[in-house]
Amino acid sequence: MVEAWYMDESQEDQRAPHRQRPNRAVSLEQLRRLGVVYRRLDADNYETDPCLKEIRRAENYSWMDIVTIHKDKLPNYEEKIKTFYEEHLHLDDEIRYILEGSGYFDVRDKDDKWIRISMEKGDMITLPAGIYHRFTLDENNYVKAMRLFVGEPVWTAYNRPADDFPARKQYMKFLAEEEH
Repeated sequence: MVEAWYMDESQEDQRAPHRQRPNRAVSLEQLRRLGVVYRRLDADNYETDPCLKEIRRAENYSWMDIVTIHKDKLPNYEEKIKTFYEEHLHLDDEIRYILEGSGYFDVRDKDDKWIRISMEKGDMITLPAGIYHRFTLDENNYVKAMRLFVGEPVWTAYNRPADDFPARKQYMKFLAEEEH
């Protein structure tokens, strides 16, 4: 089961858990109110999983690939890890399904505080277009993930500040509506 919490302010190793003391847990409902959708799937059988097939059909996730993030598998590994950890947004939803290993997605809450979402094998997350976020490996330094897209993949990340994009404005409108 996924676990999420508010992060501390430490600038030490990004791969550390960075929990506040005492820990301030974040529920799936709190994540949902930020537009973050979480699902738990059977990663051992992802190639034939009827649940994954139904999600792909229902959400129109027509494109998929698998990426392995590890120093021996990913070209320009150190550079990529730094890039993934820069705060950014996308103009489309970001969908990731962890097939092996683990890592963290960090998202901003409505008050601009960081929430760390611990992802491991079997976890699927959808981050809405326009949400500021970042990704890092955890201390295991390995993840194999499926990336899903509606239509052709768009890899463009817009580093913060990127508040003038329609996707960001739409996301902020969604947050305002969630408060009421």
